[in-house]
Amino acid sequence: MSLTAAYLNTAAQAVTLLGTPEVAASWEKTSALEGMTVGGLAGHLAYQVFSVTPVLQEPTSQEAPIPLLEHYARAAWIGAPLDGEVNAGIRAKGEDIASEGAQVLLERARAALAEQMVALPTVRSSSVVFMPQTGWALSLDDFLVTRTMELAVHMDDLAVSVGIAAPALSATAFDPVLTLLVRLAARRHGQAALLRALARAERAPSAINAL
Repeated sequence: MSLTAAYLNTAAQAVTLLGTPEVAASWEKTSALEGMTVGGLAGHLAYQVFSVTPVLQEPTSQEAPIPLLEHYARAAWIGAPLDGEVNAGIRAKGEDIASEGAQVLLERARAALAEQMVALPTVRSSSVVFMPQTGWALSLDDFLVTRTMELAVHMDDLAVSVGIAAPALSATAFDPVLTLLVRLAARRHGQAALLRALARAERAPSAINAL
């Protein structure tokens, strides 16, 4: 399975989660993420799908793509305070996307996914995706890894928020997500800390978070 197929499979799981009655019933309640309602979190999850649609509409960028780990090294939201401008903006955007309610968001997400299911497999894997919100470009494969990771993390957030089990990723989707998170954790905490967390409980650090 390609990274395109892995992303599409994970996006389909996210759309299914958005359609669960538990999400709609908890729309106005506080989510597991501080400062976000369940609806706002659902909007942020759906955004990960919506953000792929421009790939279908625009020719490949002429920008030189940067490496995936460099993308996260430059990301303003990593390490930013919860009440800072960047994270406040992320929360506000999620709430805005969800402002018309659970059913409208679900219909929009289903429509976006249906379009992507047909068109995305025809986009060359060598394509380059320029991201105007960051000002730099990634290869299509790396961009889809970022979307798949975001979907995986926020599906868990949303499922926990409404008291249901998070969807299990396919092995082909989980592997690149795991690789990305492990590399980010190693860069943040060091190789020794990561090795100890995975193999030496008696010497494991108190935190090994990637993000």
